[in-house]
Amino acid sequence: MSFSLADIEKLAPDQASLNAASKLTKPSKWPRLEFDDKAGLYWGECQGSGSNPYRVVIDAGDHGYKCTCPSRKFPCKHAIALMWMVAGDASAFHPAETPGWVSEWLGRRRKTAPTEGPSQAGAPKSIATAGRPEKPEPAAPEAIRQREVAAAKRREKTQAAIAEAMGELDQWVGDQLRTGLNAFVADATERCRRIAARMVDLKAGALGGRIDEVPSRILTLDADEKPTAAMIELGKLVIIAKAWRRDPDDAEMRRIVSTSETRDQLLSDPAAFRVTSTWEVVGEQIRTRPDGLVSHSTWLLDLLSPTPRFALLLDFHPASTGRRESAFADGERFDADIVYYPARSPMRAVIGSRQALSGNGENPWPKPATDHRSDQLRDYAQTQATSPWLASAPVLLEAGSLALGPRNRVWWQTRNNDMALPLANAVPEPALGLDLERSVGIWNGLRLELLSAETRVGRVSFDD
Repeated sequence: MSFSLADIEKLAPDQASLNAASKLTKPSKWPRLEFDDKAGLYWGECQGSGSNPYRVVIDAGDHGYKCTCPSRKFPCKHAIALMWMVAGDASAFHPAETPGWVSEWLGRRRKTAPTEGPSQAGAPKSIATAGRPEKPEPAAPEAIRQREVAAAKRREKTQAAIAEAMGELDQWVGDQLRTGLNAFVADATERCRRIAARMVDLKAGALGGRIDEVPSRILTLDADEKPTAAMIELGKLVIIAKAWRRDPDDAEMRRIVSTSETRDQLLSDPAAFRVTSTWEVVGEQIRTRPDGLVSHSTWLLDLLSPTPRFALLLDFHPASTGRRESAFADGERFDADIVYYPARSPMRAVIGSRQALSGNGENPWPKPATDHRSDQLRDYAQTQATSPWLASAPVLLEAGSLALGPRNRVWWQTRNNDMALPLANAVPEPALGLDLERSVGIWNGLRLELLSAETRVGRVSFDD
């Protein structure tokens, strides 16, 4: 069986869902569209507002569906759009082997007879009107001019508010130094919460979110390390304020302080830095922030670059929605066009387009920056020199192992034991002493959060 437009019309929960789905029926919205004709399965990845795409699968046999988005409508707009494309023109789908996440879904569900969809009671639904564009009345020249003037005034007002925020931040940092770092550490949560709220009031919301997370980066350290970490965090805030004043319109500083470009703006920017390559998912970090949002970081490693190159896919969702299914499997490899946000040290990115792996998938990780101890963290040092406001950066480390040190802390150490880095995350006991040929982690100057490693017995994951 397959999908007809009449089937989709019946399945849709309401007209609003059809209207929303009509905007997602362009293949350009889907970095990945594939099918298994024998199984009657169609699946794809739809890029939403965040960095991580939603994974969608539909079963043409019984009209079953699954999407990783948090929508409470069933089917959601992504599933409806995928059905719509299958019913309209399935030529955009490419034959492929059923991926693991689709097979897992099939194993969990029970097949039923083809459904007729929700009850027809209520407001009528029509596919014919869903894709019909509205024709707004053309604006008069005077109305356009007034909107431009109003927009300019809003920008000016926002800039003035942020400038005031930077002044208050400088004063607040000075107050923390005058009262002493030990006093700041003892009361970091409350002090940071107050100034973070003030940043939000003055249109510097992104910076406020960063300040709100400072205590979590300090209070997990040993007592003798906390004052040093506090000094580093306060120093970075001063650097951010100075960099913003130097160029308030700089895209990177605007993203750090106030607002970020949308995904559509980034993809439509011809000057954006793009890398087309084969990538591996080397780790994920999932954190609940003090503001009630969950940050989901997915780290990718470029397997074709001669030197280490990473990409960070960063997404946020309310903690109240629960843990979302990841759009990627740990260790997964794929070909993709990655588009980076403007930055001195490009790291955060989105996926422009994605394809199934074209080669044999046996590309090794690139070599670390150097095999010499003195330059083990060279890339990190260069990143800090270029972008000193960054709290941490990914590193690719040479051959080493994990060992238990004082205070039962686990350390990563080089093979000849001439350099060691303390770990921030716990690792399973069997990993101690395991020979790690290459490792990927996030280094913040004090702790290494190990994500994954290559070993003689295969790939090992250490992330969330």
